[in-house]
Amino acid sequence: MSDLTGRHALVTGGAGGIGAACARELAARGALVTIADIDDVGAKTLARDLDGTVWAIDLLDTEALENLTLEVDILVNNAGVQRIAPIEDFPPAQFRALLALMVEAPFLLIRAALPHMYRNGFGRIVNLSSVHGLRASAYKSAYVTAKHALEGLSKVTALEGGPHGVTSNCVNPGYVRTPLVDKQIADQARTHGIPEQEVIEKIMLTESAIKRLVEPEEVAALVGWLVSDAAGMVTGASYTMDGGWSAR
Repeated sequence: MSDLTGRHALVTGGAGGIGAACARELAARGALVTIADIDDVGAKTLARDLDGTVWAIDLLDTEALENLTLEVDILVNNAGVQRIAPIEDFPPAQFRALLALMVEAPFLLIRAALPHMYRNGFGRIVNLSSVHGLRASAYKSAYVTAKHALEGLSKVTALEGGPHGVTSNCVNPGYVRTPLVDKQIADQARTHGIPEQEVIEKIMLTESAIKRLVEPEEVAALVGWLVSDAAGMVTGASYTMDGGWSAR
């Protein structure tokens, strides 16, 4: 695949998990990829493999992004974290931090990238949302709120960017097989005294028709298509990859 030759892509949270899979997919399609991550060691290791570049950045430092200029053709807003607690016990500082990372930072990066995209008459913005951008789960107030807000930001970007050749879409996976999720599975298996596969099927994927985790490469393949010329008429959309969870 070489449909992205000459394009410059920026992937946030690109050192591991979904972000790393997206970086590999875009590089395989010919793009020059910049990996933005607080983990500069992991980012440098991957960048060497992909002949890419590294942007060591803490996206929680939103003030540093306010006067930023980005000359990229493709922006993948992937960086995110999770915090689980009942609302009455949820630390306010953690709530604000999740919104800063998963709403304010994407807004500032989009804001920084649009002028270049508008000048060139081409841009692709993909926001890694979640099934939780469309549905809610208990004890995830900050994450669900942030992903719902990201959905709105993506749609407004689509409306404003459309006349300038810029598309904006969300990708909404269910549980994805990442090191963080694998650790959660192992911890729950020990806690409940059940096999890990039972944790996946009966605890994590109770709402999913397909009882397996999404693979990072599956998410990346959808991202790769969304940023290609073939998806030029796809904008303002939210693509679920949740095994049927949101079909209920």
